[in-house]
Amino acid sequence: MTTIPLAKSLSYPAISRRSFILGLLAVQGCSAVSGPVSSSPAEGPYASELFPVRPVNRSKFAKDLQPVTMAKQVDAAPGSIIVDPHNKHLYFVESQGTVRRYGIAVGKSGYSWHGTATIERKAKWPAWHPTDDMHAETPGLPKRIAPGPANPLGARALYLFSDGRDTLYRIHGTNEPWTIGTEASSGCIRMLNEDIIELYEKVKVGATVKVL
Repeated sequence: MTTIPLAKSLSYPAISRRSFILGLLAVQGCSAVSGPVSSSPAEGPYASELFPVRPVNRSKFAKDLQPVTMAKQVDAAPGSIIVDPHNKHLYFVESQGTVRRYGIAVGKSGYSWHGTATIERKAKWPAWHPTDDMHAETPGLPKRIAPGPANPLGARALYLFSDGRDTLYRIHGTNEPWTIGTEASSGCIRMLNEDIIELYEKVKVGATVKVL
């Protein structure tokens, strides 16, 4: 077995609703380039979701960004998460010798964050509340973006706390799947909606998250 390598770790005009949403996505705190959109809503495992979950064509992504269970020896307890921003990977530790690896998007230059936190809250189809800094940078930005397909947090969110305080960083879904594998956010860790839904069911409140 091998050890996971350590790595060091919205301005918009008041126009149409569509333009408004696109503007939000361009400046979301936890958004970036244009690209191919997802296909039609999924059936089966996503039929009970509050909003459509659109399957992504995985062939469009590099192989190492696709979910895979791997034999890896890691210095972390089962049930915890390790984030490798350099390689754009998130590892869920299934056992001392097995991890589930996902491709992610991370913070763009100047917005990266690293450290150890715990998951103190999990939410399905969360609302998005831009931070004070985002409001200062973008006058007129709504205080709350309702859950749904246009919400920057996607289908699920895991809220990271440190020393009992909300870090304001999240592991969450995205409505911009083409950003996976890039530095696109303002510090948050993005996953495809299908992947964050899977991770959400595996990870528990109180789990440790280490961002390298």
